[in-house]
Amino acid sequence: MTALKMAADTPVTQNRKKICVIGLGYIGLPTASLLGTKGYDVLGVDISPKVVETINSGNVHIVEPDLDVLVRSAVQSGRLQASTKLAEADIFVIAVPTPFKDGFQPDLSYIENATRELAQHIRPGNLVILESTSPVGTTANIVAEGLKASGLDIGRDVFVAHCPERVLPGRILTELVENDRIVGGINEQSTEVAASFYEEFVRGEVLRTTASTAEMAKLVENSFRDVNIAFANELSMICDRIGISVWEVIELANKHPRVNILRPGPGVGGHCIAVDPWFIVANAPNEARLIRTAREVNDNKPDWVVTRVTTAAAKFRNPVIACLGLAFKADVDDLRMSPALEIVRRLKDEKIANLLICEPNIRQHPDFDLVSMEEAIERADIVVVLVDHRSFRKLKSMDLKEKVVIDTRGML
Repeated sequence: MTALKMAADTPVTQNRKKICVIGLGYIGLPTASLLGTKGYDVLGVDISPKVVETINSGNVHIVEPDLDVLVRSAVQSGRLQASTKLAEADIFVIAVPTPFKDGFQPDLSYIENATRELAQHIRPGNLVILESTSPVGTTANIVAEGLKASGLDIGRDVFVAHCPERVLPGRILTELVENDRIVGGINEQSTEVAASFYEEFVRGEVLRTTASTAEMAKLVENSFRDVNIAFANELSMICDRIGISVWEVIELANKHPRVNILRPGPGVGGHCIAVDPWFIVANAPNEARLIRTAREVNDNKPDWVVTRVTTAAAKFRNPVIACLGLAFKADVDDLRMSPALEIVRRLKDEKIANLLICEPNIRQHPDFDLVSMEEAIERADIVVVLVDHRSFRKLKSMDLKEKVVIDTRGML
């Protein structure tokens, strides 16, 4: 079902709430455009004038299935407008980045800046929702506390809640509607007001809790996945040392009715799994030993891949290496914290070979010249599969005869 069809299935809201979405990235823009097609009047706010101009022209600056159609529809209907400036609204949704800084400490400056601006625009009856993934306590200690500068009674005059996004790139527009949502307010009234809002357009169950519990639940979801991926990645290195196929080992082990090992890769990327576990470690550094170790295993996997490629390249006089993929996962253009990108940059810096880089989901990259898969394969001595894009899956073993193949995704 397309995003546009989902929007049409839901009646236009009768009270025509005005919503301000702060941050028009991978979560904010899909959320703003979806709400616009649901009948809300939406102002999307971003610090980038280029992003604002792109959206107001009915175009998109990120790749996500059906997003371009949804944005164009919302803009042309007059329900979505973008700006670099906040304005008064009934509901404010904060969807700004939450990266980490040196020492893997959470960088909450984007949330702090958004809250500071928000405090100048809120009025009694407003609902403020933090969707950005955040360390436990951020909703209460950063957002709610920061909004007190407005002079209003936060929690009574203005309701504040956390509702973490739980979507998969490539399926964002579907999962914004279909997935269950966790909603936690700074008090019971905030929880109920926020949950009622999500129930207007979410088909999944809206699960009520406290703000801190909602924050922790999102971090736990991604930490669980990170720990499981770390097990698979560590297993891949062990099997390589022993000289057996990790892919066969996992396939056979998963025949057990209570075993479900994930697939290893070159590391873990993206803005969720590679970041969120560090928020738990920052809150409880002495207790989060397993979570920290899993992060270290996954963060070190690119080093292992680079070593394998370097060893293979040493066997050639003037090696040519084809690097297939730069994105952090298959079939997206998202390069944030991508282990594939890190590996390619490392190989380039070490100057061990002539690199041919193929990433079919982007047109250009500021640091690399991109070539087609066919050209990369034809000219390469060594082929390194870093991302299992759909377009790479047509590769056959015969296409790679007489090539050294390092397949980090088990695609071949």
